[in-house]
Amino acid sequence: MALPVAEWQGRTARLWAALEPALRERLAAASLQDAVRLGCDVLRSKEEEEAALEQLCHQAPTDKKPEAASWYREQGNQEFKQGRYQAALRLYSRAASHELPGSPEVSVCFANRSAALLHLGHFEVCLEDIARAESHGYPDRLLPKVLLRKAECLLCLGRLQDAQDVLRVLESKIALDGAMTTHLTRLKKLSQLKVKLGEKERCPEPAQGEHGGTQGEPEIWEENSSISGASSSLSLSFDAERGRHLVASQDIMAGQSLVKEEAFVSVLCPGESLALQDGDTAWDTRATNADLYCHRCLRQLLASVPCQGCSYAQYCSQDCADRAWQQYHRTECPLGALLLTLGVFCHVALRTVLLAGYAEVSRLVEGSHCGDKNLQNPEGSCRPLSEADAGAGSRGVPGCDSSGQYQSSYQALFHLLPNTEQHSPEHKFLCTLSVVALCKQLQAAGLEAAVLSQESPQQCSKPKTCEKTSEELSPELKTVAEAMLRHVLQLQCNAQAITVMQEMGPGDGAVVDKKPVRLATAFFPVLSLLNHSCCPNTSVSFSGTSVTVRAAQPISSGQEVLHCYGPHWCRMRVAERQQLLRQYFFECRCPACLQELQSGVKSVVSIRNSFCCPKCQAQMQGEEDTLCCSVEACATSASRDHLSGRLQDLQQEIKKALELLRVGKADQAIKKLLKCQMDAGTFLSPEHLLMGEMEDHLAQVYATVGKWQEAARHLRKSIEIVEMHHGPSSVETGHELFKLAQILFNGFAVSEALSTIQRAEGILSVHFGPQSAQMQELQEMKACLSELPRNILQRT
Repeated sequence: MALPVAEWQGRTARLWAALEPALRERLAAASLQDAVRLGCDVLRSKEEEEAALEQLCHQAPTDKKPEAASWYREQGNQEFKQGRYQAALRLYSRAASHELPGSPEVSVCFANRSAALLHLGHFEVCLEDIARAESHGYPDRLLPKVLLRKAECLLCLGRLQDAQDVLRVLESKIALDGAMTTHLTRLKKLSQLKVKLGEKERCPEPAQGEHGGTQGEPEIWEENSSISGASSSLSLSFDAERGRHLVASQDIMAGQSLVKEEAFVSVLCPGESLALQDGDTAWDTRATNADLYCHRCLRQLLASVPCQGCSYAQYCSQDCADRAWQQYHRTECPLGALLLTLGVFCHVALRTVLLAGYAEVSRLVEGSHCGDKNLQNPEGSCRPLSEADAGAGSRGVPGCDSSGQYQSSYQALFHLLPNTEQHSPEHKFLCTLSVVALCKQLQAAGLEAAVLSQESPQQCSKPKTCEKTSEELSPELKTVAEAMLRHVLQLQCNAQAITVMQEMGPGDGAVVDKKPVRLATAFFPVLSLLNHSCCPNTSVSFSGTSVTVRAAQPISSGQEVLHCYGPHWCRMRVAERQQLLRQYFFECRCPACLQELQSGVKSVVSIRNSFCCPKCQAQMQGEEDTLCCSVEACATSASRDHLSGRLQDLQQEIKKALELLRVGKADQAIKKLLKCQMDAGTFLSPEHLLMGEMEDHLAQVYATVGKWQEAARHLRKSIEIVEMHHGPSSVETGHELFKLAQILFNGFAVSEALSTIQRAEGILSVHFGPQSAQMQELQEMKACLSELPRNILQRT
């Protein structure tokens, strides 16, 4: 959720409407500095608003609750007994996050989680959790079962001497205990492990040779001397119409990397979760982004390291936890509920200021007061770059340092357009009050010194409890609030969604279905230089908190490098695209938009995603509420609302079919999907994207039950429709070909599998590079198939 919760938005809207007209006018025309000052005045006179915000924070608690830890641990035990180890893993992690620092119970959470990890085959991580359990005071009486688990992991990893040492320790512990009858099961397991250890010592496993798969060729990368993280094949330009933008300074090949940038700041989007109401005693067990990814580096979590101060933040390692605490979380930790209530944009704004440091923030904010109008529209004060400018660097471009370098720095970020005068007064008021309320809580919690870097992390490790305050903000915190307000406004146009390919469904089949999911919101100062086009010439991919921009097609020297902000000509009609792009305060004039607007011809999306005549299957047409068959002789008409209702009903039935698949009822899922297909054929165009999605779903179900030929047949039909909509070299087609390659590989269709792998590689290497996970998997499949005997290859 980018903006604050709906209740806070509603309160600020009502407060805005109740303000005196003269005050509304002043706020609407105010500079960022004046907006903060006026926002402080409004909140000082409306203390009930802060009290209401405090109440809203109770719906998103981030404090540790031992009773919640006990409940989650018991839920994990139940899942473990049912053999659902992945679910148990998540619940044990949730339990550990609620245990108080120093509590011996947290060791039990880690030990239980290690058992789930052992069953899932994650032996190294299992050993890490066993070490955590031991270091947190795991009860001595329970230690033998953990040592058995440790020895088993070491055996599986081939660390025979270490395993032998652990078994000796275990034997001595059991012998010292004396009550041998209580250890009968463990003695039996110990005996089995000793036999297994002896077998491994007599017959050591052969060393693993190099797999036949080939690693992708490392690409040649030469960084730009003037733009950090950009290729030397790009140059920074400026003109009045396009503002700052990147241009190819030489011919660029498809697949060539153009930008490699680490986010200046990123904040994990928490994902949907049930808000707790007053009196609730149960806790939500659904996994969200907050449970699945590291809150600092965005790596996927397996066995998380919880924050010592709150139940929300989780990390992939102690190193990430320590770095986050040092850089920003020591300030954010006591404000967790408030940050979740005020939304991701406020959170990004605060973290940006914390990472930049007060000295740099203050320098740039004070500098902006010298020419405030210019910094509201920094590009308006720039002249176009001449060749002389280009030779001497880009000193005329906002965000560049004194030597003309454009770095991925706070200075570059600060000079991104906030579009202060373009935002609606109501939105600006919401952002102002949210930022001021957050800074007042920083002051009330005794965190001001931490923000201003006046205390060491050790001194700040135990902040005061948040209390409501009506005191005036200090001058330093007003500077912080002004910078944060600037960043919140910038984010509407410059926020970059970090996406990840996330597995859909149970994830335990031979064919893995993945969809892009928004994972985090970030500032990328260099990526922000790319202007939008609905038909872009680049492709963007993410790895953790870093982004790579690649050429999706050949780009000629002198051509602008363009990025799609979301609305793409293959997915939306021009009217929909123009509507969505209004949030960026410009009118798109890309070739796709101009062609559709000037010709008046229906877009390909409109035609392919149209309704068809229930009688003759010809396209239905018309702009009004009633649609008519395009064949005059047919003369069939139908209500647009009626057909739209049928489409919504169909989508609900498809969801039910996928739920049947999720719970293991594949046969019923197939029947329902085939029925949906028949129904869709009576009113949807054969090229409608939903027709392709149903083919994809059928392929997934047939693959689940091992009917590979049927699965391949349906997926080929899906690929045909995807190609019609997105093009044969699109990333969407690449993903579908990847799935087809998996199906053909599992179905032993060697010849077609090899040709499909080759085609998928050609597409995915352009969009994601040769080292991506999908490319590596394709190369492994190809190597495996290529090693088959010649007579098998000839038969298939």
